Amino acid sequence: MPEFAWRAASANGQLVQGRLDAPSADAALGQLRQRGLTPIRVEAGGAPGDAAGADAAPLASLGRKRRAPRGPVKAADVRAMTGELAIMLRAGLALDNALRVQIEMSVKPSVKALLERLLEDVKGGAPFSRALSQRRDLFGDFYINMVRSGEISGQMSQVLERLVAHMERLRALRDKVVSLTLYPAILLCVAALSLVVMLGFVVPQFDKLFRDMGDALPLPTRVIMALSMGFRHYGLYIGIAAVAAGWLAARWLTSPAGRAWWQTRLLAAPLIGRLLYRYQLTLFSRALGTLLANGVPLLTALHIATETVSNGNLRAALAKMAPMVKEGARMVRAMQATQVFEPLAVNLVRVGEETGRIGPMMNELADVLDRDVETGTQRLLTLLEPAIILALGVIIAAIIVSILLGILSINDLAK
Repeated sequence: MPEFAWRAASANGQLVQGRLDAPSADAALGQLRQRGLTPIRVEAGGAPGDAAGADAAPLASLGRKRRAPRGPVKAADVRAMTGELAIMLRAGLALDNALRVQIEMSVKPSVKALLERLLEDVKGGAPFSRALSQRRDLFGDFYINMVRSGEISGQMSQVLERLVAHMERLRALRDKVVSLTLYPAILLCVAALSLVVMLGFVVPQFDKLFRDMGDALPLPTRVIMALSMGFRHYGLYIGIAAVAAGWLAARWLTSPAGRAWWQTRLLAAPLIGRLLYRYQLTLFSRALGTLLANGVPLLTALHIATETVSNGNLRAALAKMAPMVKEGARMVRAMQATQVFEPLAVNLVRVGEETGRIGPMMNELADVLDRDVETGTQRLLTLLEPAIILALGVIIAAIIVSILLGILSINDLAK
């Protein structure tokens, strides 16, 4: 009979673990529930060092054997914490007991301290959403309002599961964009390194050969030799100047004026501007659809969803929607007034208004925009990669041809 390693929470919130024999994972879950335990994880086999047989042991000692991660609470920590909390609440564990279990499970000091503060607020009688609002910089308005809607509707576990799904979709979208741009970034680094090697080490080998030629050298050869000499003599200063210019540019771009200028230029850029525009609308549509689907009022959802958009120009345009809706305008009319949404988005929301399903329609729009962003990014990088390779090849070929022209000119003089 297969053996399963398990972790579960007892009725008093203590985290325990062990192993048991069962014909299937479902049967193992049933045995744990019959003992009055709330299963958290059941895995076939089991890691060495787990308690033998069906004996249960506290899990806290296991966490101390591993090296605890350091650093502040990150988005991945919040995502994992939310998923674990949803599992325990769905299994019937009370919120305070679920938080106690998470505290015992936590091996990262910052996460443990956060959970302890949340538990202290909840034990003091504060709603969970109010406890989260004390850490608004970490959780954000979207997260807090979703939890508040779960408290009002009595569906906290379902709301937390939707929160996890929402965060996973956003993470997947960001990871796709990062992974697609990784190879072109490597190509650019290789191109820069190749130029450094050519100008700093290869071309200087011909300096003695061309030194006495003077103006008899072809113009391309003289240009390449001058570039190589300048790079050797002033390369360090050029590098320092480039780093300083990059640092100053980065500081300016983080200022309000610099950020506004950069965001305007990005949206107006060919090819990439449209992709960024659709990516920002994906964030807005996904946030709005998720909030509305969980019972958050339309005006509140519009304000929160607008804040998820990082581009200032788009955010200013989308911010016009809430006042219009508040004055009695239909959602479709408010969308048209922004001049941001395409006809497909407007028609989807029109159908949603007529059927009373604006939330699902906004999620559908987010799925469409998500696919467009992924497809457009792949097409752009499909064009960018060979362009970088071609440019690198042309530059290196130009250097080599310039050197060959200089060698041929020496042969001509020798004749």
